[in-house]
Amino acid sequence: QVQLEESGGGLVQAGSSLRLSCAAAGRTYAMGWFRQAPGKGREFVAAISWTGGSTVYTDSVKGRFTISRDNAKNTVYLQMNSMKPEDTAVYYCAADSSRTIASYRIQGEYDCWGQGTQVTVSS
Repeated sequence: QVQLEESGGGLVQAGSSLRLSCAAAGRTYAMGWFRQAPGKGREFVAAISWTGGSTVYTDSVKGRFTISRDNAKNTVYLQMNSMKPEDTAVYYCAADSSRTIASYRIQGEYDCWGQGTQVTVSS
């Protein structure tokens, strides 16, 4: 069981940037970011392999967001640039703690979740 804590959310204007962090207590393998906008379901945003050698993004953020990790600090980051109002959501960090994940994009593949951090982008 891994405990995750997200931070770095806030209120920004469209076109600006934010960097989210997710600190993990415990061993993590693949890690990902999901988000849930008001009135919508939780959707996949980005994921990174446990070595950091492979990344996956949803089409709406590709080219704007960058996921990275520092295994020495057991932390994953999401750098969000050129933000849009459509990026407004609660962002959740997720982790695979047993190296059993089959698909980065499927929410149910992750067994550990953070509490979420609010990101609001004004137009």
